Amino acid sequence: MTTSNPSLTLPPSAGRSLLPDASLVGITLLWGGTFLAVQTALQWAGPFGFVAMRFGMAGLIALLVSFRVLKGLTHAELKAGVVIGGVLFFSYSLQTVGLGHIESSKSAFLTALYVPLVPIIQWCLFRRRPRRAAWLGVAIAFAGLVLLADPRGLDFSFGIGEWLTLAGAAAIALEICLVGRYAAQCDPRRVTVVQLFVVSLLAFIGMGATGEALPTAHPGLVACVIGLGLATALIQIVMNWAQKTVPATRATIIYAMEPVWAGLVGWLAGEHLTVLAVSGAALIVFSVLVSQLGTRQGGAT
Repeated sequence: MTTSNPSLTLPPSAGRSLLPDASLVGITLLWGGTFLAVQTALQWAGPFGFVAMRFGMAGLIALLVSFRVLKGLTHAELKAGVVIGGVLFFSYSLQTVGLGHIESSKSAFLTALYVPLVPIIQWCLFRRRPRRAAWLGVAIAFAGLVLLADPRGLDFSFGIGEWLTLAGAAAIALEICLVGRYAAQCDPRRVTVVQLFVVSLLAFIGMGATGEALPTAHPGLVACVIGLGLATALIQIVMNWAQKTVPATRATIIYAMEPVWAGLVGWLAGEHLTVLAVSGAALIVFSVLVSQLGTRQGGAT
């Protein structure tokens, strides 16, 4: 088993590197940019089939990158990969199935609840109380996500779609907390390989269980699977590495930037951005800055 990152043991006066935080910002940019590619791929494959192929390709890429260190896989790392991969699969599945019952705007609004859920789960399950700056950042980020989702005119009655989406949001929050829980004790490359293949396997099972049709062979689908597989492998490896030193609550605030980049990519592709959406994006960016208050002097988030 690998030891925890040395920066965790430095005294507060030594400060901390902002590289992990910057890396997380970078993957949210990559993450947000994949939205259009996913929409394109779903022309030729169902949601479970595409997730199975995407994460299977990501697992193969991560395996190639991590081949030399994989022989050191420990029982703890295998367990972490299986648990995180299972939760990651359920977060995708619940949100996808829920989206079949409710409009996308309501789905986006309810999914945004993962942001305030992370510090609550951290506090209740792992006894890690976030700092005041983290709570403030979470509140601002959530407000920004609500504006981006534009909940005006939404029907707030609750049915199966709403409950499934809420469960998906809770799964997202739990995944982020689990990555933070296991990151310091595990090699990020080995854990990533396991969790990616777990997601792929469960998606294949879900495809068969729901009777989803087989994907249609198409060069565009192959290109999307390869491109998104590469992006997914990089995203998961960076998450597992960066959260060795970036606490889950602050990481969550940074992850909230993903829809900001997605909106920017959509705008560049010709989509219209409302004043409400721009205001929400500005709040999310501001929340990231707020969450950094005091981190140069140390302290848990």
